[in-house]
Amino acid sequence: MIMDMMMLVLMVMMMVVLVKITTMMIIGVLIIDVMMMMMMMMMMMMMMMMMMMMMMMMMMMMMMMMMMR
Repeated sequence: MIMDMMMLVLMVMMMVVLVKITTMMIIGVLIIDVMMMMMMMMMMMMMMMMMMMMMMMMMMMMMMMMMMR
């Protein structure tokens, strides 16, 4: 009887540990996913900014050419 109780307690403890590990892993994966998303967003923003800068430079060059002529 006592042994059975001990086994039950051990099983419960193992289950709790497993759940905790799984939750931690899931949370870690979520955090990593969020970080990746943020990095992607930052990269996209940087690319957009670079494109805008290039467009502005091209416009300025065109304006300068027009002015020269």
